[in-house]
Amino acid sequence: MLGAMASDFQRRKISGVFGAMDADGDGFLTEADFGALTARWLDLRGTDAGTPAGEKLAAIMMGWWGTLDDAAGRGGKVGLDQVLEVVDVLPAMPEAVTGTAEAMFEAVDENGDGVISAAEYDRMIAAWNGVGTPSGDVFALLDSDGDGRLSREEFTRHWFEFWAGDDPAAPGSSVFGRF
Repeated sequence: MLGAMASDFQRRKISGVFGAMDADGDGFLTEADFGALTARWLDLRGTDAGTPAGEKLAAIMMGWWGTLDDAAGRGGKVGLDQVLEVVDVLPAMPEAVTGTAEAMFEAVDENGDGVISAAEYDRMIAAWNGVGTPSGDVFALLDSDGDGRLSREEFTRHWFEFWAGDDPAAPGSSVFGRF
């Protein structure tokens, strides 16, 4: 095992996202799970993969699946322990984390205005968690400058805190809602 073992806190927060992404509940993430997540997100936006925005979202999400599958050894299915092994090495690979943050920012910023609104953020949370999760308080926590929107820098910092951090008090620990 590379690096330190995931802490109980990291295991809890990653398990929450993993469970939400495991659409068929088989205990593994697969290409089909990422397809289901993408379809759910497009549906919440009221569009489909045939539109330019839908095509972009689908490309980002399915690209993320490819990256995760590669990192876990290209087995076509990725278990929670494999995800946690990847998470263990992320602090030493900040560029990999900020790269996925950039892609996710593009996916969440539906209207392409360079910021994420509370409504755009709510749709991301609902898509990832599969249920509408009250996210107003979380959005306010993430909006560190209080301007009512998330800048690319705010989003990237919080994305890194979620995936590579181990601080329950860090705002980014709640980027996918509270677990």
